[in-house]
Amino acid sequence: MARVLMYCTVSCPYCQAAERLFAAKGVRDIERVRVDLEPARRAEMEAKSGRRTVPQIWIRGRHIGGCDELHALERSGELDALLAGGEAATST
Repeated sequence: MARVLMYCTVSCPYCQAAERLFAAKGVRDIERVRVDLEPARRAEMEAKSGRRTVPQIWIRGRHIGGCDELHALERSGELDALLAGGEAATST
């Protein structure tokens, strides 16, 4: 299964929705960076993604974006291929 990195906070409903989708896809190994517990890591997230909001998600080292982009990949049918090792047609 794909390596997933997600910058998140514990109380963010969008982070929770992203985690539910990953769980439904069988993704259990998510590297979570809790920017609420490690505020300095938020600056790292912003530098890597160019965005300030959570979640910010990477799959196989590719920046996906946030929860909306993750669900858009699911709706388009591209998320399964990306998780399995293929490449989605769109990028952020």
